[in-house]
Amino acid sequence: MGGLLGLLDDIAALAKLAAASLDDVGAAAGRATAKAAGVVVDDTAVTPQYLQGVTAERELPIVKKIALGSIRNKLLFILPVALLLNHFLPALLPLILILGGAYLAFEGAEKVWHKFFGAQHDDKPAVVKGPEAEKRIVSGAIRTDLILSAEIMVIALSEVAHQGFWSQLVSLLVVAFFITVLVYGAVALLVRMDDIGLKLAEREGSGAQALGRGLVTAMPSVLAVISLVGTVAMLWVGGHILLANMGEEGLGWLNAPYAWVHHIEHIIAEATGAFGSVLGWSFNTLCSAVIGFMVGSLLVGGLRLVAAGKGHVE
Repeated sequence: MGGLLGLLDDIAALAKLAAASLDDVGAAAGRATAKAAGVVVDDTAVTPQYLQGVTAERELPIVKKIALGSIRNKLLFILPVALLLNHFLPALLPLILILGGAYLAFEGAEKVWHKFFGAQHDDKPAVVKGPEAEKRIVSGAIRTDLILSAEIMVIALSEVAHQGFWSQLVSLLVVAFFITVLVYGAVALLVRMDDIGLKLAEREGSGAQALGRGLVTAMPSVLAVISLVGTVAMLWVGGHILLANMGEEGLGWLNAPYAWVHHIEHIIAEATGAFGSVLGWSFNTLCSAVIGFMVGSLLVGGLRLVAAGKGHVE
């Protein structure tokens, strides 16, 4: 009997350990997903642009193909490389994050400068038809997704890098599937929202008709807001990645901005009572966005100078 009770105790202990591990994986996956939120918003804002001009009946099949390509990017290419780097060359991960943060800052700043000083012309493609055109759309969207997915997965890995291999693997698998479903579910809903509005507008009830007309009218504004939020998120997340990782790595004088922002954030949090944590976070976020815009603008200017120099030489 004593042996049986001992066995049951061992089983109970293992069950508690497994439950705790699942809680840790869930919490880590949640933190990783939240930290990658800026890239997720950008991914959601970018993808619908590939569907401009696509006939309505082909929109969802194309979104499905892009989503399958996205999960393939994450599971077959990005995940193994990220885990191997974390195991054998962990010192490279902060540098990869810094490069990713610089890329996000560049993308965000480029969109801002293009909004105010870019050429004003219509970029919308003609109506897309045929399987070859669809292949080009899908392959282009999957290439863009590869960059954004790599940044999402590396950000996620940075949140669970201290855990064991299997916890890292499970956490990243959860993030990969959750992010893919979230992004492309939202994209599918966005690209069909106007069709849903038209269907409602054709119904007999005045309430349904008003809702349908409202959806159709609102969609351009909704997409514009998502694009704006995506741009701000890229600057914020890119700047925060640069700020935090340069500070944590102690890269000489580059540690100074991180130390200053962190110090002021702490002062605000302590001095403003109940709302201190929110105000401190808001200050950190604002500084991150400003740093992201500054770094991104420098990169935009540098690349344009290089491009202008090559054009002059030619």
